[in-house]
Amino acid sequence: MYNILVVDDEEMIRKLIRKYAEFDGHTVTEAVDGMDAVSKFKEGNFDIIIMDIMMPELDGFSACREIRKTSDVPIIMLSARGEEYDKINGFEIGIDDYVVKPFSPKELMLRVDAIMKRAKEKEKAPENKNEIVSLANGGLVADLTARIVYVDGERVDMSPKEYELFFYMLRNKNIALSRDKLLQDVWGYDFFGDDRTLDTHIKILRKSLGKYSDFIVTLRGIGYRFEEKEIV
Repeated sequence: MYNILVVDDEEMIRKLIRKYAEFDGHTVTEAVDGMDAVSKFKEGNFDIIIMDIMMPELDGFSACREIRKTSDVPIIMLSARGEEYDKINGFEIGIDDYVVKPFSPKELMLRVDAIMKRAKEKEKAPENKNEIVSLANGGLVADLTARIVYVDGERVDMSPKEYELFFYMLRNKNIALSRDKLLQDVWGYDFFGDDRTLDTHIKILRKSLGKYSDFIVTLRGIGYRFEEKEIV
């Protein structure tokens, strides 16, 4: 079971999440805003954070940036808005999932389980030594062991999930990957996966790859494929 930090300025939302989380056997600590969240995070040992975006004192994005300075703890963001900008902003600063209000508490707990399952599998999985992929005559280089990516000699910073998605596609180069396959293998989602989460991450990843963005090919009605192309 997990130690969860729930952050929301609405007491009703906090109590609702607590009810379902404790029913599943988890331990819950509540924070009323971003400042409170950062303070309690520094004092506690949490497995995952569920945090609202729009809060007084310190918003969720700012609190996430502060937490990411010292920790890769999984973070699920909550928002009453579903705009793509908010999702992209959240994923770029390293959140693991984005849930739009109103939401199903049961689904939220399923997402918590999926994220934590992936995190544990990642900890147990042995890393291959010196696993380096070089494409486009060295223009695009990925050190999968050290989680470092270079575009034309310049190091590119990516969020944890962006790294995972990119490295998964590299390991499955030239293979058609369905949306369901990507969601299941990278996010750990099954029937409650959200295609928009994947598409948003693809958009962010393409931006990070710069002139090599076309290496990610959209397969309409299916998903994506990563393939090396000639750069003119």
